[in-house]
Order: sequence, then C-alpha cells, then structure tokens
Amino acid sequence: MKLRKTLLAAICVGTLAGIAAPLTANAKAGVYFNVAPPEPRYEVVPVPRRGYVWSHGYWNARGNRHVWQAGHWERERHGYYRSQSTWTQHDNRWQLERGRWNRGDSDHDGVPNNQDRAPNNPYVQ
Repeated sequence: MKLRKTLLAAICVGTLAGIAAPLTANAKAGVYFNVAPPEPRYEVVPVPRRGYVWSHGYWNARGNRHVWQAGHWERERHGYYRSQSTWTQHDNRWQLERGRWNRGDSDHDGVPNNQDRAPNNPYVQ
C-alpha cells in the first residue's frame, strides 16, 4: 500500500513537471515602467567600420530606473539586420523592446521577404 502511494505521488510530480517545463521555457520577460524614458541623448555616430553595424544608444531599464546605455558596434551578420531598442507606450505603461537581430527583411519594412511583393524596395526607409 505504501509503495502504491509513493509511486502515485512520483507520477503526479513528474506529470506536473512535464507540463510546467514547456510553459516556462517559452515565457518572455517584459520590461515595463510607469514613467516614460527621458529624451534620447545625442551621440555622434562614428565613421562606418567594415563588417560592423552601429547600435544606437538608448535608455535601458536597470532596477526601477532608466539608465543610459551608450551606442556600440555589433559584428555584422549576413542575412540579418539589427533593430534598435525602443520604448513603446501601452495604456499607461512603457515597455522596452530590446534591439535584436532579425532575419529575412532586406528592406526593413516589417514584412518578411517571402511575403513581400517588393522585398528590395529602395524607397522604403
């Protein structure tokens, strides 16, 4: 009888762990503030470097305050483009969307190349 209860408890724990693991693995932590970030600081963009992309400075979130993160060089990744970090307002809160490498949008219009009728449109900024 005792062995049966132990086995049943082990099965229940294993089942719950199996359900919870995929949910936590896909969770994306967001950064939200109730106060808007200050105006961006002026930074002199350095002369372009071959094989690198300039990532502009932005107001980062550290603890419960805004902290300036200076611009820096990122090694270029062929087939990808770098999106810059931005703050967007949702209701009465501000969310930080960190910069990242994106694949397959050569004209940077937000539409993937395989769904874009003009993926290399020179008129899109």
